[in-house]
Amino acid sequence: MLQPRIKQVIARLGYNNTILHNNEIMSANKLAEDATTRGPFALGDFAIDEYRPIRVAVIGAGISGIVAGVRFPQKVPNVQLTIYEKDDGVGGTWYRNRYPGLACDIPAHCYQLTFEEKKDWSALYAPGTEIREYLQGIVDKYELMRFIKLRHEVVGAQYAEDTGKWHLRVRRTDAETGATSEFENVVDVLIPAIGVLSRWDWPDIEGLHDFKGELHHTAGFDPQEKSWQEVAEDWKDKKVAVIGVGSSAIQLVPAIQPKVQRLYNYVRGKTWLAVPFASDTFATLLGRAPEDAEDYHFSAEEIERFKTDEAFYRRFRAVMENDMNSMHAATLRGSDLQKEATELFKANMRRKLAKKPWIADCLMPTFPVACRRLTPGPGYLEALVEDNVEFITSPIKRITERGIETIDGQHTELDMIFCATGYDTSFQLPFEIVGRDGMRLNDRWQPHPTTYLTMCVDGFPNMFMVLGPNSGIGSGSMLIMIEYEVMYAVQAVLKMQRERLKSIEVQREALLDFDDYLESYFPKTVYSEKCRSWYKMGAEDGRVVGLWPGSALAAAKAIMHPRWEDFKYELIDPSKNRFFWFGDGQTYNEKTMSGDRAWYLGEDTANWNM
Repeated sequence: MLQPRIKQVIARLGYNNTILHNNEIMSANKLAEDATTRGPFALGDFAIDEYRPIRVAVIGAGISGIVAGVRFPQKVPNVQLTIYEKDDGVGGTWYRNRYPGLACDIPAHCYQLTFEEKKDWSALYAPGTEIREYLQGIVDKYELMRFIKLRHEVVGAQYAEDTGKWHLRVRRTDAETGATSEFENVVDVLIPAIGVLSRWDWPDIEGLHDFKGELHHTAGFDPQEKSWQEVAEDWKDKKVAVIGVGSSAIQLVPAIQPKVQRLYNYVRGKTWLAVPFASDTFATLLGRAPEDAEDYHFSAEEIERFKTDEAFYRRFRAVMENDMNSMHAATLRGSDLQKEATELFKANMRRKLAKKPWIADCLMPTFPVACRRLTPGPGYLEALVEDNVEFITSPIKRITERGIETIDGQHTELDMIFCATGYDTSFQLPFEIVGRDGMRLNDRWQPHPTTYLTMCVDGFPNMFMVLGPNSGIGSGSMLIMIEYEVMYAVQAVLKMQRERLKSIEVQREALLDFDDYLESYFPKTVYSEKCRSWYKMGAEDGRVVGLWPGSALAAAKAIMHPRWEDFKYELIDPSKNRFFWFGDGQTYNEKTMSGDRAWYLGEDTANWNM
C-alpha cells in the first residue's frame, strides 16, 4: 500500500494509474523522502533581473583594457569597473614603444577594432604615433578615463576563499611629486590584461653599461616631447649600432639608416623577411601601377576615397581581412602554402640583397617560414645594401666604453647603441597572483604555463585573462582575439551576476584536456621546428606557449560560446537551491512598473547568449 504522502507525490507527478511497477513505487518513495528532507525554501526578495552590483578590476590599459572599458559598461548592468594602468598614458605597448620606425606589422585596416573604424590611415603599415592616436580617440569617445586609473600599478592580488573576492594591492604614484603610496581594493572579478610583450630588459652583454655614448633599448627609447625624427636631426654625424634582427630591429634599421653617418647591424641569428602581407591585394584594390606597388603610403586621393566612398572602403577592408585570414596553411609542416611562401621569400630576399649577396646567405634560415614571428619589414633589406651600413655576424664579445668588440677581435667605435633585443617572454608575472590554498600563479606556471582556453586556471576562481599564454595568433590579427576574449569574460561576469554566483572556476580536467589538445596540435606545425622564438619562451626547442593551437578564425569560433559545463560554481546566497536567483518571480520593470515591459518584441535572438 502507498502512504498518503507518497500518493500526494504521485498525484503531483501526474500518475493516473492506481497500480505502479516496483521501480515506480521506489521512485515515488524517494521523491517523498526528498521532499520531506529538503522542505520549502524562502524566495529571494528581488526580481529575477534586479542584478547585484559586481566589481571588476582590469590590469592594464592597453588595447585589451580599452576594449574591456567599452564592453563591460555596455553589456553588464550595475558593473563597477576599474582599469589600473601603471604608465601615465593609455595604449600599452603602443604607448611605451616610441623607437624610430615603429609601425604595425600587419595592414592597418586589419589592425582596428570591429566596432571602431579608421579611414584615414596614412600607410598600409600604420606608424606607432597613429595607432596611439587611434586608441586615445576610442578612450575619449567612450569616456573611459572615468574607469582608468593612470600611474596605478597592481603589485599583488590574492583570492579570499571565504568571500569569493580578490584583494588587490595597488601602488599609486603622484604625478607631480613622484611620491608613492599603497592601498587595497576588493573586487569580485579579476581580469589581468598585461599582454605578453610588455616587459623589456637589457641584454646580458659584458660591459653594456660601461659604454660612454648614448645607450638605448628600443622599448625604452623616449624622445620626450619631440618626435623621433626631430631627435634624429642630430644623428647625421653619428656612428650607430643596432643589436638584433627581430621585429624591432627590422623596423629601426631602415628608419635611421638615412639619418646617420654609419650604421652597424649586429646579427646573431637568422630570420625570414616576409613579402609585405597582403601587398599584392593592396595594390590591386587601389589600382596601383606596377612601379607604385611597393609604395605603402596612401595618397591623399586614396584616403579621401576611403572617407567618401563607403562601398569602396567596405570592399577594401573585407578583401584585406579575407587575405590576412587565408595564410593559416603556411604554418603547417609540408603544406603547399608553406613551400610556396619559402620559395617566394627566398627569391625576394636574394633580389633585394643582390648588391651584397653574402648577406642573404648569412640571414636566410634553414628553419621553415613562420617558425618564428614573421615581419614584412619594408625597407630593411634595401637598407642593408646601402653604402653606410655594415652587417656584422661575428658574435659580440663585450661592449667597451667606446664601442663594441666581437669575438674575432674587431672593435668598432660608436656614438650610439640601440639594443633591439626583445622582451621577457618567460610568462612569469611581475607581481604575485595568489589563488586558493596560497597557490602562486608564477609557481603554478613552472616549468611552463598551462591554462584553459588561454584565459582560466583552476585554483584561481573569478579570474579571466586577456592575451594570456597561448593566446597569440600565428596568422591574422591579434585584435580579433582580444575582442573575443574580452567578450568571453563579459559573458562569465554576466553569468555570475545573473545566477548570483560566489565563484566560477574551471575544472582541472577541462584544463588538462585543453593542454592535451595543445600538445597534440603543435607537432604538425612549423612552430615546433628548431628555431629560437618567443613562442617557445625564447628557446629553440620545447613547448609552444605563445600561440593559439590553430587559426585566428578557429580561435574566435572556439571561445565565442563558453562551455559552462567545464566550470564548477559556488552560490553566494545562504540558500543552496540553484533557482534561488529566480527571486520573487517577476522582472524589475514589473516590480517597479517602469521601463520596457515588452522588450521581447525587439529582442535579437541571435544574441540571446548575451
